[in-house]
Amino acid sequence: MIFVRSVLFNVLFYFVLAIYLIVTLPAHLMTRRAMIAVCRSWAKTNLVLLRIVCGIKVDFQGLEKIPSGPLICASKHQSVWETFTLLAVFEDPAFIMKRELMWIPFFGWAAWKAGMIAVDRGARGAALSAMNERAKTEILKGRQLIIFPEGTRRQPGAEPKYKFGVAHLYSEFGVPCLPVALNSGLFWPRRSFMRYPGTIRVTLCDPILPGMDRQAFLARLQNDIETATAPLIEQGRLELRRAGVT
Repeated sequence: MIFVRSVLFNVLFYFVLAIYLIVTLPAHLMTRRAMIAVCRSWAKTNLVLLRIVCGIKVDFQGLEKIPSGPLICASKHQSVWETFTLLAVFEDPAFIMKRELMWIPFFGWAAWKAGMIAVDRGARGAALSAMNERAKTEILKGRQLIIFPEGTRRQPGAEPKYKFGVAHLYSEFGVPCLPVALNSGLFWPRRSFMRYPGTIRVTLCDPILPGMDRQAFLARLQNDIETATAPLIEQGRLELRRAGVT
């Protein structure tokens, strides 16, 4: 049954994505805010599909900790799930995303119109500086900058590998950083089409206020995220075992 529901969800997921990409075409003639509204609607639709088709619910803890105004959201990255779900959590999110995604027809155009920020992972010097300037421009607009500090998806429980880029942005922009912990990779595993029923749990930690030394900030960020992530993974694994999923 889980296999069938997973297949059905994936078919519906890409069908809905295609529909929304068509819907975004008129939005290209409207404002960036209009595109963000369409993207947020797409994210919420996916969450409904997950609940109905796969039996995957979501439990958010700490939403009241989101500061008003511009901020950096530094999130654990285990799955595709958070790449769309965080769209629905923040009012005006700007994702830092790999440059290659911007080259995808329709999807890349929508991301560009929504003001997402492309990063060349191999970039050095001027290219990296240009990305930082773009990020600063979006922060000055009062947006929420979404970054995955490990750079790529990692399995639940894998040894953390935080990169220094998030510390650079924190130091440069002078805005709060909101650490986000989650256990999405247990229910929507990376590199797998299977979707396991249960509850994806997300914890928004206390914001880290600006002013810390870069090294101290990065150590605090990793500790906050990893400390909050560990019990979420344990809860998720226990839930899967009780459901007979190994």
